[in-house]
Order: sequence, then C-alpha cells, then structure tokens
Amino acid sequence: MAVSATAAKKDTQFIWEGKDKRGNKVRGKAIAANEAALRADLRRQGVAATRVKSSSTRGGGKVSNEDIAVFSRQLATMMAAGIPMVQSFEIIGNGHEKPAMQRLVLDIKANVEGGSTLKESLAKHPLYFDDLFVNLVEAGEQAGALETLLDKIAGYKEKTEALKKKIKKALFYPAAVLIVAVVVTIILLIFVIPQFESLFKGFGAELPAFTQMVVNLSRLVQAQGWWMAMLTGGAFYAFFYFHKRSRTLQRNVDRMLLKFPIIGPIMVKAAIARFARTLSTMFAAGVPLVEAMQSVAGATGNIVYQEATLRMKDEVATGQRLQRAMENTGLFPNMVVQMIAVGEESGSLDAMSAKVAEFYEAEVDAAVDGMSSLLEPLIMAILGVLVGGMVIAMYLPIFKLGSVV
Repeated sequence: MAVSATAAKKDTQFIWEGKDKRGNKVRGKAIAANEAALRADLRRQGVAATRVKSSSTRGGGKVSNEDIAVFSRQLATMMAAGIPMVQSFEIIGNGHEKPAMQRLVLDIKANVEGGSTLKESLAKHPLYFDDLFVNLVEAGEQAGALETLLDKIAGYKEKTEALKKKIKKALFYPAAVLIVAVVVTIILLIFVIPQFESLFKGFGAELPAFTQMVVNLSRLVQAQGWWMAMLTGGAFYAFFYFHKRSRTLQRNVDRMLLKFPIIGPIMVKAAIARFARTLSTMFAAGVPLVEAMQSVAGATGNIVYQEATLRMKDEVATGQRLQRAMENTGLFPNMVVQMIAVGEESGSLDAMSAKVAEFYEAEVDAAVDGMSSLLEPLIMAILGVLVGGMVIAMYLPIFKLGSVV
C-alpha cells in the first residue's frame, strides 16, 4: 500500500546531472515525488547528483494504444537482451518523451520493486492494459518464458494497431472531405447568397424556383443557424453518450455497420482478422481455449462478433468443437471454419489462426485501397452537387434576365 501511495504522488519530472562511481559525468530525466526522494534514489544507484532541476509534467498528453505497442516492443527487446526488468522500466520510462507515459512506466516499476508481479502491476492500469495483455503476461510468468510472451504481445499489438490504422484511413478521407463540403456550403449560405439576393431584388422579376429555394434556405440558416448548430451538436453528443452506456444501441449500430455498403465488408474482415490474430496469440501462449475465448471476444472490436464469441465459449466449455461452434454463429465464412477445423484436428490451431489473420489483414488492406478509389469520384460528385448547385442557382436569374433582354 505504501508503495502505491508513493507511486501515485510521482507527478514531477526532474532533469539531473551528477557523477557516477568512476567520476564520469552523467545526466538524465526522472520522475519522483520531490527532489530529496530523487537524490536518495540516485545515491542508491551510485550517482552523486550535482544539479537537480524540476519541470512540471502534469497532464503530459494521453497514453495511446500506439504508446502501449511501442512499450511492449521495447520491454520485449530489452529483456531478450538480458537487461533486468526493473532496469528496463527505468530506461523506457526516463527515455520516453511523453510525460504521461513516463508516469505510467515508472509507476509499474515502483510496484514491481515493491514485490508485485508484473501481471499484478499491469492489472492496476486497466485503461491501458486489457485482460488479454495481462493474461498473456501471467502465462509468461508462470511458464518462465516472459521474454517470449512479451515478444508475442508486441507483435500482436503492432499488427492490431496497423489494422486499426487501415480502417481509420478508409474512413478519415471521405469524412474530412464531407465536413469541408458542409462548412463551405454554410459559408456560402450565410455570406455569399445574401449578396446575390440583394442584387436580385433590383430585377423586378420572379426568381426561378431553384434559386428561390436556395435563397429561402439561406434565410433559414441566417435566422435559425445557431439553433440548428446547437441541435445538431446536441444530437451528436446524445448519440455518443448513450452509445457508450447502452448495449442495445451498440449492438444495433455495430450490426448496421456490418451491413452498410462498402464499409460493411471491411468491418467484417477486420473483426475476423482480430478474432483470428487474438486466438492465435492466446493459444500459442498456452492459455486454455475456453479461457482464451473471453479475451478473444473483447478483441474483435464489434459487439456482434463479441457476443457470438462468448456463445462459442459456452459451447466449447460443454465439449463442443470450436469448428461447430463457429458454424452455429453464421458469422464466419466457410474458409475460416474449415481452416480452424484443420487446426483442431492437426493440433496446430495457433498456426492456422495466424494464417487466417494474415489473409484477412491483407484483405482489409486491399479493401481499404479499393474503397478509397471508389469513394473519390463519389465525393467529387457530392461536392459538385452542393457547391455547383448553389452557383447554378445564383446564375439562373442572370441567364433569365439576359434572355428577356
């Protein structure tokens, strides 16, 4: 308890300089509760501090999944090289440029130094280390092969983060372009259309229906724009608020995404890739299949596949083969089911699952590239309709006036 309380107070970063036992000048960064605690820690390491300067690190950014993936790879590499675990944490923590990550790593180091296992230390930070991560570390500690398991975790994290990046890449470009199109449209309605409206009043003729519709829309946006923006923002906030708290809403949204044109097939392939990659990693680590399915369910990234995996877990626990349980869900292609069946029969479920994961990760990559090529002309068409439509609406009265003259 005392160790945890001390670690929790380590919110100040210090830059220090000093001399080691050989008289060589050394310098570095460290996080400690205060300057006295840091000097005492340096003395234990054989360093006589000559200068200690504090720099606040409160806040310090947010720890991302990419940070955890890099941390996993660094820890696996250092331990494989024979560097003691505590020293590895010291090197990684003090060398990280993000203060929030420094605090996290050095807090884990403090817990390990206090006698906790690595599994127990990681479990105290569930926001950053999920059940899968913790379970794999526990399996490595029990089997005496922590370096090997950390390497598998690092590889797993890197592949899953790469997959997430591909999906974000597929969704970011069209979303960004559509947002820009909406912003440009609103600017035209508020600032440009009123200028044309004042010009049209001097014509003394009735405006074309299309032009009148755009002018009326411009008046509505000018008069009720703030209310419309607040209602739209409130609707988005309410959706995300209830999406986090309502499992029914999550299920309906995820099910809709799986059936959505273009995006749906990518989401299906991504869920299968994550399912297979997690199953392969857990099974290769020696985690029993039934226990592994719990972590596999949480890693699929889609509540439809998550609930299906939990049903599969219950069926496997009663003696059902994994192949049959997968068939009963109706969510997995026949090729995936057959490869899993071959893996079960040959005793190489981890290898077969890895092959399935590699295949579907490549499929996601190809689908993302194909979707980007397909969406580009579609987005250009939408931009043309929004912006070009208003330009045409504004010039129709001028063309009509010219024909009358």
